Amino acid sequence: MIPKWESTVYFACLVYLFLGVSIIADRFMAAIEVITSQEKEVKIKKKNGEVQVIYVRIWNETVSNLTLMALGSSAPEILLSVIEICGKNFEAGDLGPGTIVGSAAFNLFVIIGICVLVVPEGQVRRIKHLSVFLITASWSVFAYLWMYLILAVFTPGVVELWEALITFIFFPIIVVCAYMADTKIFFKKFLKKRYKAAGYLKKADKELELGNHKEEVTYNLELEENDVSEFERHRLDYVETIKEIRKRHPNIDMKQLEEMAQLEVLNKGPKSRAFYRMQATRQLTGSGNVIKKSKVERRMSTEDQQLDGETYPAHVQRFFFNPGHYTVMENVGTFPITVSRIGGDINAVVSVDYHTVDGTAVAVEDYVPASGTLIFRSGETHKQVPITIIDDDIFEEDEHFTIELTNLKVMSSSSPVEPVLVDPKVATVMVLDDDHSGVFHFELQTKDVSESCEYAEVKVVRDSGE
Repeated sequence: MIPKWESTVYFACLVYLFLGVSIIADRFMAAIEVITSQEKEVKIKKKNGEVQVIYVRIWNETVSNLTLMALGSSAPEILLSVIEICGKNFEAGDLGPGTIVGSAAFNLFVIIGICVLVVPEGQVRRIKHLSVFLITASWSVFAYLWMYLILAVFTPGVVELWEALITFIFFPIIVVCAYMADTKIFFKKFLKKRYKAAGYLKKADKELELGNHKEEVTYNLELEENDVSEFERHRLDYVETIKEIRKRHPNIDMKQLEEMAQLEVLNKGPKSRAFYRMQATRQLTGSGNVIKKSKVERRMSTEDQQLDGETYPAHVQRFFFNPGHYTVMENVGTFPITVSRIGGDINAVVSVDYHTVDGTAVAVEDYVPASGTLIFRSGETHKQVPITIIDDDIFEEDEHFTIELTNLKVMSSSSPVEPVLVDPKVATVMVLDDDHSGVFHFELQTKDVSESCEYAEVKVVRDSGE
């Protein structure tokens, strides 16, 4: 028998080594996250001749999840199995196969069960890529059947070379099948459907309502339209998030509102397996929240990223709103919207048109419509568009409208210049009502009354508001 104090020391050392391995795995997963998040620049020419620059990920999301992400998250099980099989002269031990099967069973039953269980009551969650899910789920179940066949039917207790080779060949087949399901290679010619920004499927000639104030934004299944709409979906998420936070905290100041909205949008965004693994490790070791750190780092480096033109050809000049989101009070009056240009020949004279577009805010009633042409003269990198908000004493929901840039023209230039619009080429203006009626709630959560009383009064309290 081992003394109790030695058992305690062994346990403490085991925990220490476990944390060390988790930190190393955290670094490994962070490297995989960096690799799979790499983007490339793609130029798209629209039907009206306008050229737009967008960024697309080099790695397909499905392929990266099935290859690099799977390798990173399963590295401990793979290493244990390899170490044991090599140490026992290629005879299976108790540890290796058990860790792999146990991990797969845990993912199949426990993880899926928890994902279903944690959905809040009254809400729904949808599978983003149903076809990919069906492919991977089918192969996952087949993997158990195949392992049983090779270990208990074909050659009991022995894995022969041909069985190992076939098992290995199954892996690229899975990846190819999932990739084909994700990109819909064989269905693009026959499917004529669009996805709404909220995730609902609809036919191209049929409109479905998303709500009283939700903007209709659709995009085709084609690659280019998917990428172009990414910013549009982000814009709508940001607007809806601000509305929700404003309802919960009607007296919050503008700076806090924007910071809370940005943090909530980041939290809602899709994340990879590597992210969740790193987040769990950081919380265990007290390293902090990945989301908050990335938000601060991105905020500090935003200006540097915007001014960095090394990834662009020397003659390309980019035009965009700076920033792409504005949140103002209804009584702000007139405020400026900034349009910037970077790259290319700054001495070139270039014009760009702008115009306002109604969202839930309506021109003339909520704001003064604006349209015109901005002329960037020699040496100018920023121009401003004055926008006027109409104030009234009527309580309204928080509203928004947008301003769009179009029709770039080179008026004069001493060297070749190619002007392009890049995101954010649409600026969102969120107008917060200054006549907020407040937050209403019952004074007491419960109230006991006698059964014999004819009626009971329940007090409703209004906090803040006018």
